[in-house]
Amino acid sequence: MQTLLARYDHLAAWLASRVPEGLALLLTRVALAGIFWRSGRTKVEDGSLLSISDQAYFLFEYEYPGLPIPPTIATPMATYAEHLFPILLVLGIFSRFSALSLLIMTLVIQIFVFPEAWWQKHILWVAMATILVSRGGGLFSLDALLASRRAS
Repeated sequence: MQTLLARYDHLAAWLASRVPEGLALLLTRVALAGIFWRSGRTKVEDGSLLSISDQAYFLFEYEYPGLPIPPTIATPMATYAEHLFPILLVLGIFSRFSALSLLIMTLVIQIFVFPEAWWQKHILWVAMATILVSRGGGLFSLDALLASRRAS
């Protein structure tokens, strides 16, 4: 039994080391980025990079009437945020800021748009974003590279 506990402790220590944690944070960054990137792409015209569709403005005006800001402001804000912050997350640059921004966006969606979606989706988005806010981008991020260069 003692040997089994020692092996478990050794495995737990390795899993908490920089490389496994860095891989977990990379996966978390990509997963959270993918959710918001796909949502952002539904708001733009087909074949365009960032031309916001009339359908997106319609949705924000008529389907999401509870938002505390006007649809003419909320639509571009959400669209651009759902493009910018996922890119930053995948690259691992300004990871904490990007995750915090998406966390705030998730809470706005939860409170004002889809309050019934907490247990189905939003709790997972909040969990991923909070991990990234607290731990940062991890070893495999541009944040880590820049931090190591600043330390030199």
